[in-house]
Amino acid sequence: MELLCLALLCLHILKTEAVVGHWCYRTQKCEQPQCEDPPQWHQVSAACRGRSQSPVNIVTRNVLYDKNLKPLTFEGYDVKDSAKWALENNGHTVKVALSASPKIGGGGLRKKYKAVEFHLHWGVPGEPQNIPGSEHSIDGEKYPMELHVVHIREDASDVTEAKKSPGGLAVLAFFIKADEENKNYATLLSELENIKYKGQSARVDALPLSSLLPPEEDLGRYYRYEGSLTSPDCYEGVIWTVFEKPVELSLAQGREVHEL
Repeated sequence: MELLCLALLCLHILKTEAVVGHWCYRTQKCEQPQCEDPPQWHQVSAACRGRSQSPVNIVTRNVLYDKNLKPLTFEGYDVKDSAKWALENNGHTVKVALSASPKIGGGGLRKKYKAVEFHLHWGVPGEPQNIPGSEHSIDGEKYPMELHVVHIREDASDVTEAKKSPGGLAVLAFFIKADEENKNYATLLSELENIKYKGQSARVDALPLSSLLPPEEDLGRYYRYEGSLTSPDCYEGVIWTVFEKPVELSLAQGREVHEL
């Protein structure tokens, strides 16, 4: 579906200055007409034309059951970070850096991975055109938003080192749907008002990472595939785990994000 660059849509996207030759998401094309949106990302990084690019549409009738994909193990996900979380508007999303490095293992992963950050993806709600925000889709259907928790190999010092080998990154993806209010997100969302523009940052009290996710007993059902980062440099070597159980936010909480 072609994006209609109408002022109404542009009210809801991240506010940032246009940069010639800079990449952007489809919803940012209105404010940044000279930026390179996904079909043109290969001009920013040739890897974006690779054969294992993400996100994907998961067609459930083609999904194969793998008995080796047991529930993941979560280490330190229930521990509150001793330092405050650093929220940053990087011009594309809101990113939260993690310092305590909770870890995941099991679930078919050959090694453990430590969490380094999480971020959100969202679309443009309303009329005249609704653009769902989730990157992945199930049988062609998207959710309003999607949460990504990014992990690197336990033995890697940072993302740059992790990307030097296949399977260097593991991302947990959670769909977000409009439903009941989620009080665990209240503090985080309340700070978004202060980082509406690219380069702005804020600090908030940390929470156990598990508090932002569905209950662990609901995380046994997921989809697994090997793909890429969903932004340039489009590094291929990401192990994706897309969970069936979504996170719930109220409509009002969703609007706090969409107003960025």
